[in-house]
Amino acid sequence: MKKVYSRIESITGNVITVKASDITYGELAEVNTRFGVSLAEVIRLDNEMVSLQVFAGGRGISNGDEVMFLGHPMLVSFSDALKGRIFTGSGEPRDKGPALHDNLIPIGGPSVNPVKRIIPREMIRTGIPMIDVFNTLVKSQKLPIFSVSGEPYNQLLARIAMQAEVDLIVLGGMGLKYDDYLFFKDALEEGGALQKTVMFVHTAADPVVECLMVPDISLAVAEKFALKGLNVLVLLTDMTNFADALKEIAITQEQVPSNRGYPGDLYSQLASRYEKAVDFSDSGSITTLAVTTMPGDDVTHPVPDNTGYITEGQFYLKGGRIEPFGSLSRLKQQVNGKTRADHRSIMDGMIKLFAAYRDTLEKKSMGFQMSTWDKKLLKYGELFEREMMDLSVNIPLEKALDKGWEILANCFEPQETGLQSKLIEQFWPQKA
Repeated sequence: MKKVYSRIESITGNVITVKASDITYGELAEVNTRFGVSLAEVIRLDNEMVSLQVFAGGRGISNGDEVMFLGHPMLVSFSDALKGRIFTGSGEPRDKGPALHDNLIPIGGPSVNPVKRIIPREMIRTGIPMIDVFNTLVKSQKLPIFSVSGEPYNQLLARIAMQAEVDLIVLGGMGLKYDDYLFFKDALEEGGALQKTVMFVHTAADPVVECLMVPDISLAVAEKFALKGLNVLVLLTDMTNFADALKEIAITQEQVPSNRGYPGDLYSQLASRYEKAVDFSDSGSITTLAVTTMPGDDVTHPVPDNTGYITEGQFYLKGGRIEPFGSLSRLKQQVNGKTRADHRSIMDGMIKLFAAYRDTLEKKSMGFQMSTWDKKLLKYGELFEREMMDLSVNIPLEKALDKGWEILANCFEPQETGLQSKLIEQFWPQKA
């Protein structure tokens, strides 16, 4: 039975407070105003005082308006009809398609029982050498992309969505500019990937509470598809906007702030979403890549700082490229020994030489005389940056490994690379 209350105790911004009993956290309610019906969600319980975040905002609400609790949390329709569709953060159609109301499932549930999980053991190919060769993405991994405003992180996500060898993409956008939303829509459509994609998009103009729902609704849908046997890649952008929405609501509720004004449960809020990544023992999998922008390029900011303790590495996107230093996939060792015999050696050897190149660049900038070895390193570094680090490079793993051998052969003698003799005999390019 739905509970109806006809008095609102207080209205603070987008948050209203009602005196009610037997209400649960996260429960939905309808607020009937003279302008129509607005959806609201319970965000705080203090004995009988129930605080609700109104999706459409507090404007037009009066103390005498009627509040009807629906008796259930946010639900989303789940079926194959979701594929190729675009929705808002509350699950309403954004693509002018029909609304879906069948087979409703709750969002924001607990993470998967560890008994149902298996150790990650399969690579997800992306066609991006800086990922496939040097920081391999592994099925069921959870990784953030650390970046700053202005970097092409959304373009990187779109490329991964179009090229990743997975069954389904679930894209969750939080606080997106409308241009970014249109970019994702157009890029996936032109790349032929929209039909295997489900998009939940919250733009900067949408209600802040919908921003909080995007990760939960995206992961709830992903989990159901994974249980049907699909390998699902969840792409989220931008988790800093998600954390800022948490902060905004915490301030409205007059919570005691923690570091830089963020709520004290920021770690738990982030972890509850990232921990949904899973490889089921008898079904599919969920892999999560989530953009985290760092204000002022500060990795000690609360959002990236907390994220780093939860996830299994990170990609650093800087200067339009994935940086080899700082980027890390902690699970890559589970898979890159099974790809090709030279994968680990190429990965280690090329990064070691690139580190020497960076040292040589510093020596050159200080006016030191360049030796023959320094000149080889400079040539190598330029080739590595252009043919491996540039995000426009789009080649399969095997061709990327061959390209690595070509770069080494163009710059060094075999014995200068530090690679094993048996690998050099097998893979070193033969001069025509």
